[in-house]
Amino acid sequence: MFGLVDCNNFYVSCERVFQPRLEGRPVVVLSNNDGCIISRSAEAKALGLKMGEPYFQVKEQLQREQVQVFSSNYTLYGDMSRRVMHYLGATVPGVEIYSIDEAFLDLGGLEQHLTPYLGNLTDLAQRLRVGVKARTGIPVCVGVAPTKTLAKLANRLAKKDAGLDGVLYLDSAQRRTWALGQVPVGDVWGVGRQYAHKLTAAGIDSAADLSRVSEAWARKFLGGVVGARLVRELQGYPCSGLAPSEDGTLRRQSISCSRTFGRPLRERASVLGALSAFVARAAEKLRRQGDLAHVLTVFISKSRFGPDAGGHSRSAVLTLPVPTNDTRELTARAAQLLGRLWEPGAVYVKAGVVMAGLEAPGGQQLGLFGEAAPLAAGAAVEGRSAQMMAALDGLNARFGRGTVQLAAALGPKGGGPVPWKGQAAWRTPAYTTRLEDLMVVK
Repeated sequence: MFGLVDCNNFYVSCERVFQPRLEGRPVVVLSNNDGCIISRSAEAKALGLKMGEPYFQVKEQLQREQVQVFSSNYTLYGDMSRRVMHYLGATVPGVEIYSIDEAFLDLGGLEQHLTPYLGNLTDLAQRLRVGVKARTGIPVCVGVAPTKTLAKLANRLAKKDAGLDGVLYLDSAQRRTWALGQVPVGDVWGVGRQYAHKLTAAGIDSAADLSRVSEAWARKFLGGVVGARLVRELQGYPCSGLAPSEDGTLRRQSISCSRTFGRPLRERASVLGALSAFVARAAEKLRRQGDLAHVLTVFISKSRFGPDAGGHSRSAVLTLPVPTNDTRELTARAAQLLGRLWEPGAVYVKAGVVMAGLEAPGGQQLGLFGEAAPLAAGAAVEGRSAQMMAALDGLNARFGRGTVQLAAALGPKGGGPVPWKGQAAWRTPAYTTRLEDLMVVK
């Protein structure tokens, strides 16, 4: 049996924890650089505001409707998420942190121990809901079902139907049949937009319709074995268990860092500066995980709006001859890739790096001609690199991120604002992670 705990309007809820006056008022949170809406309160949804809508397109409506607007504050959201996940992890046998605001729970075999003293899984889910709210101030809903796909579906219904009091337990075939009939096929976890169109065209409109197709049909028209597993999960047969979580037990398969610039950039040096900063951030995460990257990808994007609209991204990929987590080496390679992508005169609004092909130190693939002598010399260099990166990380951890960084990632000579730094006009303080931002009670 699985549970899915999903925080309601998570980013908005985090803001409301420290500003209770926002309860009952329309609130939205904007993405990096105050670009578009990424979180809405129920009141904002009722006004017709959509996820992903660019801020400049709805600015007048937000002002007219007196909607409270916030810039995203990921430091705060990440810490609040950690508190929610910590409580869940201390309460149930197993947790898979699926995203910053969602977690799957392993509830297998619990019911027989709960009954008759502590009720059933519905009672447990309610206790979790109340417990998270009491400890963090974050409202959540809980779906419980025999499979992860059904748990997602149950959670969705628990959010939409106020009569369910935030919890739905699909504990019988009748209840599962009812739930499947309530959800459009496009809202089933794992069904993307393209497959939703295909399924609707084939007369499959709801999750119930999809659960009745044959395994052979699913294999043929729904992505092979992935589609077959999806249908089996809807039928109540679990095809996947909990995966390792990002709470320190998960080794990520790739690490990325990307941002929208504070203003459109035409200068190659400015874009390279942004990429250098992104490489430094991603390499720091790479070293924290204890891995080396074998594949580096760089992408740059033009704006979809305005007179210079191009609306597309270009990317370049490089397989490194020797895996590394050295910020200097990765920055140099990123500069090479940028040279392949750069179009003189073009205007760019976003860039990013992705590090993949992650390998543990000592276990990396050797080059074809990696004989003993070069390897020994390389080992010495690798040792010095590791020491330098360890010193870099140590200084930044002690004195603050960005205390020591490559010159390429610094701003223009003589000071002044860094051109790629994003805008955050309405960002709230980091209430829980920075001493100077602690709330003061008078």
